[in-house]
Amino acid sequence: MTGRSKWLCTVAGLAMLLGGATPALADSTTDLLLRLKEKGILNDEEYAQLLADHQRESAAAQAAPAAAPAAAPQATADSRTVRMSESGVGFEMGGVTLKFSGSVNGFYVHDNPDTASATTDVVGGLASVGGNNSAVRNGLLPGFLKVDVTTNQGGWDVGAHFGLYPGINSVTHVGGANSAGTPQALATSGIDARQTYLTFGRKGLGEFKIGRDIGLFGSDAILNDITLLSVGTTGGNVGPSNTSLGRIGIGYIYTDFQPQITYTTPKFGGLQIAAGIFQPLVTIGYDEVNKSPGFQAKVTYDLASGGFGGHFWASGITQKHNGINGAPSYTGNGFDVGGKLTFGPASLLGYYYNGSGLGTTGLFILSTDALGRKRDSDGFYVQGTMSFGKLMLGASYGESHLDLTQGEVNPTLLDTNSSYVGHLRYGLTSWVTLVGEYVHTKAEAHGVNSAESDTLAAGAILFF
Repeated sequence: MTGRSKWLCTVAGLAMLLGGATPALADSTTDLLLRLKEKGILNDEEYAQLLADHQRESAAAQAAPAAAPAAAPQATADSRTVRMSESGVGFEMGGVTLKFSGSVNGFYVHDNPDTASATTDVVGGLASVGGNNSAVRNGLLPGFLKVDVTTNQGGWDVGAHFGLYPGINSVTHVGGANSAGTPQALATSGIDARQTYLTFGRKGLGEFKIGRDIGLFGSDAILNDITLLSVGTTGGNVGPSNTSLGRIGIGYIYTDFQPQITYTTPKFGGLQIAAGIFQPLVTIGYDEVNKSPGFQAKVTYDLASGGFGGHFWASGITQKHNGINGAPSYTGNGFDVGGKLTFGPASLLGYYYNGSGLGTTGLFILSTDALGRKRDSDGFYVQGTMSFGKLMLGASYGESHLDLTQGEVNPTLLDTNSSYVGHLRYGLTSWVTLVGEYVHTKAEAHGVNSAESDTLAAGAILFF
């Protein structure tokens, strides 16, 4: 653009700006144009054109009625404003935050188990048996997509939460989304709708949760387990389902996702308490019509000082089982305690559980004998990790035990499931983590039977 062109733009802008102003300002514009012509900045043609434009705008402004003052912005204007949410992938509009979070994973898994025989049969054993096999599969987590819609209404923080957990492996769909795997053409994977719940609460009061979500008893055990982001014990690798076992049944009982009404207190320093009533679960293999809900509670305590941190928890569960058609009636109880210490890049975890009529692997599985007498169970795991920048090394060992009842003779029933895990993790990006793992699993019966398997896994998991 030439110097004269820049002047023309400036003068034209001044003329347009002042054209609708007061007569005094309009006269100033006329004087300005004349002076620019006299100084040679505007030639006769340019001066005439700009003067005509100015006079036309002035006449239109004088003919128009006075403009009303600009209206104050309405409260609803902000409801049309879209802002990025503070975390996750989502946005805020009109005071409502919509956030998406999720995960995808996949692993190559090679399993080397004992050959199946009469001496490797362990009822409730979790070590696989059979020939060498390989799979491309999900780990302990399937994929998931979680949607959270939250806002504040009348001083209450409220939210709706949905969690869908799709797997990558084909399943039979006989018995649910996490049914047995079926690695054949034209089959499909399952989508497990684990989470559907609402929340409401306020500062100083705490939060109520109603719907389906993870339980309280045993939840911290699995959420702090390094195999949560990998494979752990396969739970069957020839025809993999949507998930592996990780350390479920080999150090803790699976907390499960359950219908519930729970209340969580505000934090008092590092202390927090949660308690709730739960949909009663039947004993697998028995007929029951349970007359009262289950009850669970959990206490957690967190501390941090300098580079040192700690997370400690204890939880409990109780449920009465009302058998029908000759099935036994009994009450199952259990508790657990655990703690995780961190110092800089290192962490150390210890966990223990104990139950009566609680079962093993899952809640109320193998929890009684055929006469309805309660079996006792317990287990533990220890775990350590060390990080070197983006690289993390981890190891863990755990056991789960199931006792015979007094007078019970059952030589093939599980006595102990155990495993040790070597774990390698590398943070490729803020979303993607590469994982390698070795797992040795052993199942021992109350008689002479036992089985062992060795597993190698390598893959990646992504979180957003």
